Amino acid sequence: MKQQPDAAEPVSFFEFWPGWLFYTPIVAYWIALGVRYRDFGMPTAANPLISTGGLCGESKSSILDMAGPYARRFIAPYVILDTDRDDLARAEAALDAAGITGPVVVKPDIGCNGTGVKLARTRAVLGDVLAEFPRGVRLALQRLITWEHEAGLFYIRHADEPRGRITSVTYKDVPVLLGDGTSTVSELLERDPRTRLLPHIYRPRLVDRLQDILPKGGRLPLVFTGNHCKGSVFRNGINDITPELTDVLDRIMRDFPEFHFGRVDVKFRSVEALRQGKDFEIIEINGVGSEATHIWDARTTLREAYATQFHHYGEAFRIGAENRRKGWKSTTLPAGIRLWLEQRRLLRSYPLND
Repeated sequence: MKQQPDAAEPVSFFEFWPGWLFYTPIVAYWIALGVRYRDFGMPTAANPLISTGGLCGESKSSILDMAGPYARRFIAPYVILDTDRDDLARAEAALDAAGITGPVVVKPDIGCNGTGVKLARTRAVLGDVLAEFPRGVRLALQRLITWEHEAGLFYIRHADEPRGRITSVTYKDVPVLLGDGTSTVSELLERDPRTRLLPHIYRPRLVDRLQDILPKGGRLPLVFTGNHCKGSVFRNGINDITPELTDVLDRIMRDFPEFHFGRVDVKFRSVEALRQGKDFEIIEINGVGSEATHIWDARTTLREAYATQFHHYGEAFRIGAENRRKGWKSTTLPAGIRLWLEQRRLLRSYPLND
């Protein structure tokens, strides 16, 4: 992957602030917009066919299920499984019927920030993974995309616009420890300028390997999920937005009825191919609850991060207002709170992500 210049520091000074601290100004801005538009849930009308517009509690698979024939060509195949009895047998039957072979990614259908996402490279491991989830939880089992690169593409199209645009590209890099033949994983974590600052993120999922010694040149990926709060390193790829990529993504997203605002997470072969709008597959699509995640590039200033957040949430309110004039309704506050609480309950029940 094409590399950008290294940041002066391994993390920005606000990158891992507590959520309440970083998001307080954004919540205040949201409230101000809610007063202006006389509807605090206005953004939920931006994608009116998605529950809460994708703000919270939405089913990931229900969004992908909306894809038309053109968009469907770009989505990695998946099946749905509700955990109950005989999970492995039912999962195998569903995967075989869909023609999905090889490793699969298991992820909660209602989720956030990669919580509970697991990789099952074999059917035996799949059985173990399914057993980690509580009963009665809906899961998506998606074919593993073997391309190693991942990106988040933020897409916006106003209700009266025939074409949309890409407002953000974020590359999601998996940090890797490189063995020297003598140091333990714990020592390598302590030596790395980034991982030593974030032990609470990297060490819990490596607890069984902390005393292992990696062979010289051996590589140990530290995370699987491409989520910032789970340990992936985010880089701003705004310079790689091209007319070719915009044209292809716009055609894909217009094949989702009434989709106007959100982030498309993809795996892709190379930056060069992505710039041409080629060789990428969609992992999932997120609605108005998603972020333009390039703000978590360590080189981003706090002012730039807030300017980006204010711009995008302002757009969500504007699009919601446009759709309201067309007759669409926003989610009521009581309904939104109920779905948010249910999502929080589910997140607490999921196993540690890979």
